[in-house]
Amino acid sequence: MRRIVDLLVFVSCLTAGAQTLRVNHIGYLKDDIKAAVYVGNTDPARMTFALSSPSEGVMDVDSVVIKEPWSPFAYSARIYFSSVRNPGEYVLSASVDGHVAEVTRLYIGDDAYSRLGLNELPLVYLRQQRCGYNPVHRDNCHMHDGVMALSGDCDGQHIDVTGGWHDASDYLQYITTSATAVYQLMFAYRENPSVWADSFGADGHLGSNGVPDILDEARWGLEWMCRMNPTDSLFLNQIADDRDHRYAGLPAADSVDYGFGKGGARPVYPCLPYPAGHGIYRNRSTGLASSVGKFASSFGLGAEIFAQYDNDFAADLGRRSATAYDVAVEHPGVCQTIPVVSPYFYEEDNWSDDIELAAMTRYAATGDDRYLDDAIGYGRIEPVTPWMGADSARYYQWYPFVNLGHVALARTGGRTGREFVRNLRSGLCRVADRADGNVFMQGVPFIWCSNNLVVALVTHAMLYRDITGDNSYLELETAARDWLFGVNPWGQTMIMMPRDSCIASPVQPHSAMTDISVGRRPGRDYLVGGLVDGPVYRSIYDSLLGLRLRGDDMMAPFHGDAVYHDDYGDYSTNEPTLDGTASLTYMLGRLCGK
Repeated sequence: MRRIVDLLVFVSCLTAGAQTLRVNHIGYLKDDIKAAVYVGNTDPARMTFALSSPSEGVMDVDSVVIKEPWSPFAYSARIYFSSVRNPGEYVLSASVDGHVAEVTRLYIGDDAYSRLGLNELPLVYLRQQRCGYNPVHRDNCHMHDGVMALSGDCDGQHIDVTGGWHDASDYLQYITTSATAVYQLMFAYRENPSVWADSFGADGHLGSNGVPDILDEARWGLEWMCRMNPTDSLFLNQIADDRDHRYAGLPAADSVDYGFGKGGARPVYPCLPYPAGHGIYRNRSTGLASSVGKFASSFGLGAEIFAQYDNDFAADLGRRSATAYDVAVEHPGVCQTIPVVSPYFYEEDNWSDDIELAAMTRYAATGDDRYLDDAIGYGRIEPVTPWMGADSARYYQWYPFVNLGHVALARTGGRTGREFVRNLRSGLCRVADRADGNVFMQGVPFIWCSNNLVVALVTHAMLYRDITGDNSYLELETAARDWLFGVNPWGQTMIMMPRDSCIASPVQPHSAMTDISVGRRPGRDYLVGGLVDGPVYRSIYDSLLGLRLRGDDMMAPFHGDAVYHDDYGDYSTNEPTLDGTASLTYMLGRLCGK
């Protein structure tokens, strides 16, 4: 039987051209709503779909549900096989008039995610992103950071803000995304503490140190955030700016000159409560709360988590959290990042969600009902995160993409809990309405970093289901997860997998590491675990500056209203990001804990 299956797969690869059966490449859990997707130009009513395995033989699928066509294909269908529960490898085949046209492999089993150690993969990427001492390159970078800019009388003063992580494939650093990454790592640990390994030390090198690796990474970020908060009244928002894009290579050799010599110090920008820029462009800042609120919540959760490892560090974080919370409350509004030579910056337009989460961390730490009342008030300003149900948004306009403050309030029970459960449900309902009818059940807008929205949706749905026991949105949740792992038009896993996994995932990400070897290993190996941006609307792709593909567009047959390229030249869809990757840890921790 196995030889026959292998022959069918081989023949299909030779004859099928563009593959049109899409499955979750990682696998399906036994209790999953299991679905594959067919897209193509043959009417699925003429087709027969079947599963086979050496132990089970050939089986009919449960059902085939024809859906609206997904551009650019004439036909589409969801293929359900939820009744198949026995663990093992299977082949899904599609036949037309009795002839096999397509086949693809899939796996079923509750170890689908844990057998690959998937929850630890994002930490591989994050260690590679470290600034200061980098354990992958075994070298230091950006050790002269930084020089104060746009800071009045402090302009030109040196301040030590070394450390942290590079934001993406460039070397800028932002509180906006770094603080969110820190919180996501600690939240993932707190929710599922037993699934995290201790194989690396605090320095990022192999060797156990008695602390789970996910917390080593979180502490790396927290220590940098402390440097970005040098006094009780000063909160720094950003290191470097978009002049960074003049250099593409290993970070230790960064040669950009910000006015302090090639490869010298980089500018450090404070949190500013008014529109600002360092060139012809300006952001739309109105306050401090969005950034300083993130300081408060990350410091607050850090105080809780690290109390079992380092009392002094935890106490300092708790004190900083209280101070940051008061500053955020005093300065409501958004604090956006600084543009210089291009019009692109983090356009975060909401802030109440940041103080809401900060207030709930303060409430958890103190039990003071004042913080609970604050959180309720701020939560009511934005009952539903605005991207949910929207067709479009500006770059990071509604951020963070998942509102964990709502989750904390929903968990309080009683009238308040019921109110915020309704808010969580409303968000899911809006996404479900957009997903209704389309074959991938995909309800997120294809804006820049759309994959981050998909992860946020899965996280939101998982937490809602835990709080309520309501499975109404379980298929929406599962379909969003499947999208990340190959059930998408391009058949691509959106998380960079080890090369020996033989799982289709990005091989030409937009990163200097794509072209660089580290020791005897390709640099791409150190990007494992990175979540790439994901598809964008064709209209967005066509409007972006400086996009030029390196090779032929192998994904072209699958582009419709949305496009994705596994190509170094596409920074809009194929660049791994810090916060997107960190946001995977809750979802993967849950899945690996099955």
